[in-house]
Amino acid sequence: MSKIIDLSAPLYDGAPGMAMDPKISISWHCTLETLGYNLSRLVTSLHQGTHMDAQRHFYNDGETIDKLPLEHCVVKAVRLDLTKKTPDTPITPEDLKPVEKYIDQGCSVLLHTGWDKKFPDPSFFSGFPYVSKELADWFVEKKITLVGMDIPTPNGYDWKYVHVKMLGQRIVIVEGLAQLEQLPPDTVFTFFSLPLKLEGRDGSPVRAIALLD
Repeated sequence: MSKIIDLSAPLYDGAPGMAMDPKISISWHCTLETLGYNLSRLVTSLHQGTHMDAQRHFYNDGETIDKLPLEHCVVKAVRLDLTKKTPDTPITPEDLKPVEKYIDQGCSVLLHTGWDKKFPDPSFFSGFPYVSKELADWFVEKKITLVGMDIPTPNGYDWKYVHVKMLGQRIVIVEGLAQLEQLPPDTVFTFFSLPLKLEGRDGSPVRAIALLD
């Protein structure tokens, strides 16, 4: 029987986000005592917590999240252990050598730095190992479908270059993953990261899971 592993960070009222993003608010709209049923209201950035970027995030004429093919959101993937990377250092194509054979076979990759353990401390949003410009170019050359990561954004310095390069080639970027250590090493699994069908928008929170055969 297959095993399901939850790779999603929790969403809750007041959870921290990127400095310039709107703050998440989850509150009661009504309760059993007021209207006879419980119903909550959610106000959030579409890039809060575990989420997916669409092309529209960096291209005004780019593909929106509701147009993203679902085949790009359910993929075969492998986990790359990068937990020995020191803070604030680039992740390079050389670091990808242990999983290159899988990528050449069409697999996507989840970058496991262990940085998710810093959440919700404010230090989560800075100083993390990051996807270098060279690695973004390498992902494009490899025609990879999806890159997931347990950091809040691929690159805090060359953030525009990395996003534009990868999203421009329709590489799905999933940020803010959690608990990647639960995935076995050197093993291909099915990764699900399904966005909400938000018309004309630039991204979406996702419930990310891995299915182990």
